[in-house]
Amino acid sequence: MIKFVYCICKRSDLSDAEFRTYWRETHGALIRSLAQTIRAKKYIQSHRLDTPINAELVKSRGLEPLPYDGVTEIWWDSMEEFLAGVNSPEGIAAAQQYVADEANFADFSKSRAFLTEEHTIFDLT
Repeated sequence: MIKFVYCICKRSDLSDAEFRTYWRETHGALIRSLAQTIRAKKYIQSHRLDTPINAELVKSRGLEPLPYDGVTEIWWDSMEEFLAGVNSPEGIAAAQQYVADEANFADFSKSRAFLTEEHTIFDLT
């Protein structure tokens, strides 16, 4: 599987609740409506928990705290499916639509995105 991973920082003018609600309800519904167009198989949002445990996880590894407020993951069956989905005229139009909507909640200057190839090491679900 090919996965798009997007580490998102919220816009500073939004509260955590506003960010999470918009991302989950409004943007999530938009991506759901475009899934077939872009040939995506799965879409997951992981919202950062507000817990002091996060600071301990960072400290235990000697990391710099990063301001990510959540992570989006979108799956495709293959690189060919990903490219077909995002390079078609409909896919290009869909990308313009969802990137424009991301500006409503994401701080692009602090967020990061990349493609990965998924390797399942174990799955006990």
